[in-house]
Amino acid sequence: MALTDQHPGNKLDGAIVDCLRYRTGKNEAAAKPHDWFNAAVKALRDKIVDAWMESTTRTYASGGKRVYYLSLEFLIGRLLRDAMSNMGLTAEMEEALRAHGLDLAEIEELEPDAALGNGGLGRLAACFMESLATLDIPAYGYGIRYVNGMFRQRIQDGWQIELPETWLAHGNPWEFERRESCYRIGFGGEVVTEGDRAAWKPAELVEATAVDTPVVGWRGKRVNTLRLWTANALDPIRLDAFNAGDHFGALADQVRADSLVRVLYPADSSPAGQELRLRQEYFFTAASIQDIVRRHLQYQYDIRTLPDEAAIQLNDTHPAVAVAELMRILTDDHGLAFDEALDITRRTIGYTNHTLLPEALESWPLPLFERLLPRHMQIVYAINTKVLKEARGKNLGDAAVAAISLIGEGGERRVRMANLAFVGAHSVNGVAALHTELMKTTVFSELDALYPGLINNKTNGVTPRRWLQQCNPGLTALLREAIGDGFLDDTEQLARLNALAGDASLQERAGEVKRLNKVVLAAHIQDLTGVSLDPDALFDVQIKRIHEYKRQLLNLIETVALYDEIRSHPERDWVPRVKIFGGKAAASYHNAKLIIKLAGDIARKVNSDPSVGGLLKVVFVPNYNVTLAERIIPAADLSEQISTAGMEASGTGNMKFALNGALTIGTLDGANIEIRDRVGDENIVIFGLTADEVAAKRANGYDPRALIEGNRELQQAVNSIASGVFSPDDPTRYADLMGGLYDHDWFMVAADFESYAKAQRAVDERWRDPARWQEAALRNVANMGWFSSDRTIGEYARDIWGVR
Repeated sequence: MALTDQHPGNKLDGAIVDCLRYRTGKNEAAAKPHDWFNAAVKALRDKIVDAWMESTTRTYASGGKRVYYLSLEFLIGRLLRDAMSNMGLTAEMEEALRAHGLDLAEIEELEPDAALGNGGLGRLAACFMESLATLDIPAYGYGIRYVNGMFRQRIQDGWQIELPETWLAHGNPWEFERRESCYRIGFGGEVVTEGDRAAWKPAELVEATAVDTPVVGWRGKRVNTLRLWTANALDPIRLDAFNAGDHFGALADQVRADSLVRVLYPADSSPAGQELRLRQEYFFTAASIQDIVRRHLQYQYDIRTLPDEAAIQLNDTHPAVAVAELMRILTDDHGLAFDEALDITRRTIGYTNHTLLPEALESWPLPLFERLLPRHMQIVYAINTKVLKEARGKNLGDAAVAAISLIGEGGERRVRMANLAFVGAHSVNGVAALHTELMKTTVFSELDALYPGLINNKTNGVTPRRWLQQCNPGLTALLREAIGDGFLDDTEQLARLNALAGDASLQERAGEVKRLNKVVLAAHIQDLTGVSLDPDALFDVQIKRIHEYKRQLLNLIETVALYDEIRSHPERDWVPRVKIFGGKAAASYHNAKLIIKLAGDIARKVNSDPSVGGLLKVVFVPNYNVTLAERIIPAADLSEQISTAGMEASGTGNMKFALNGALTIGTLDGANIEIRDRVGDENIVIFGLTADEVAAKRANGYDPRALIEGNRELQQAVNSIASGVFSPDDPTRYADLMGGLYDHDWFMVAADFESYAKAQRAVDERWRDPARWQEAALRNVANMGWFSSDRTIGEYARDIWGVR
């Protein structure tokens, strides 16, 4: 008898019991919570697979164009709640588990966060995959199946300790290995001529095997595929070496292959680290391009029609080598002439730039690139020759030609991957209006002059399913009652809330929802850190990757200044405030790790000082990830988006916070500008220098010492930190960090401090008027519908990919 036949109607509860018995090998009495979790996922997955197969069949039948999204990160978080919600099966799952004495919320807590990303780049990719399915656009996401992710963060004596993520320790019930989708990826070797074609003879081969995870769109309309690559040596063990006694050396090839899929962003401060990063990027990109070409030829037969059937989008510079890899396949494997191959490549590929930071505009030492990828080096030189001739033909001048070149000549010669992605694409987009304009006037100004019109803007968005409906059910229920269900399918219908934002009853109920979220978060943080928080205090939150341009340091210095003011003036009517920090620092980023330590040192002193009377608490929440964000964001009152103007490409955390009713305090940077334009000046708190003003200060000379010495609060805070007030065990711990502010202050902390401090006191004034605060919070929710990733993906589809 078939499994489904044992339970008429294929009810979810029966399917769960079937999975428990026949896939886990246990009955209900013997099953442990993790067994029920796996059974629940697999029962739900079975329903998803039916929709997945239907979606795939429909795509092949219609012959529609596919989108291929290449990203080194996919920060997908937990999938159970997301999949249940989008399939409309949450209530049925809850009922099925309850019948067996189980609580759905407790089962959800057993799912580990998938360790496939680090920050905004990976979370954006996950939002985009969900929106692609929601908009019924056939798509594959391509990335790496990291075994240990970036790292699991532990805070030990205030310091960040990096530990391996172990999310795959007990397997992943969502995924399917595809042994038929297996490709050999080469490294090193030499290039020879065979007839009239070049032929690359790699010295080393690694096998890439696909592992697929279904991605469900809203209401299950379409299920797309996230295809991640795992690596194996062609011979996992050299038996001759093993039997000769070289037991470790016999496994060297498999260890080398494993290293490709172990860790996201291995430290690249050493030559070995740089080589591993380049190997990772080529490994996943080459496997993906081969898979795309194989699928195209399986059904279309003519490689020349690839741009009509496939749209490849590069998510930042990490997969930029796709340009050279596709060119290699077109010229070497299919015999196309160089110019025709480059035309096909350009019409197929689009490139999204996510940052103007030099370290993120990747470049590789030329000897390393040529040693690992000799044929690709030849192709890069050939593309460069063509591009530079075009630049000379437009009389752009020596300086412009040097900036355009794919080979950087200053000091060590390096292959510029951002330039390669730019010249190999038909579209180059930024991710916020300001960022896109800065691309044209700074890092890509010369390329924009050579290829005008290529740069375009696609402001980022977030999926409202995960970042409102799922993470904030209380607010979602209130919104449904107030404005109806239309916003569930069309987020821009949230604008109907504007007419009700001044309603006192709605404001009160929204405040109750927020307070309940804060109570839940406070309990969770106390469990994690031991710090007790007052849910009636203002929850002031900065959770994001730790980086100097994101300016956690500005926040911390102002926190110290506030601490000093509270102690000096206890007679004032201070607003109780909780400062919540979270985020990971790159393992080799010394200053970022020092900022985490500083946050802990400040928290220890402030939280134990009875003179502040509970008016200020500081907490650093360890191991920030998607699940933690889903807890923190609905509970936030104030969203810190305080990057140095001109340095944050877009941000998506700013959108999530505002969508959940937090007010933003921020600079005119990234998408903050567009958020301000939509929520209104009166519903956001803007401070600090503009991007133009930052550039002018850097160009014309900037004296941070004078600013620090001219501001009593700033000077006192900086000197307190520098002199060891917060680090009595090591009084000089922060001397160099604070000294950097006096000497150069590249990120304009001193320049923006006074404006930031005034903005924070303006926040206090607004908080003292609950009706005014709640109206602003509701207007933030009402005007965030435009920032849905559905809108963003619709623009990509129309303007870049040419898909319906």
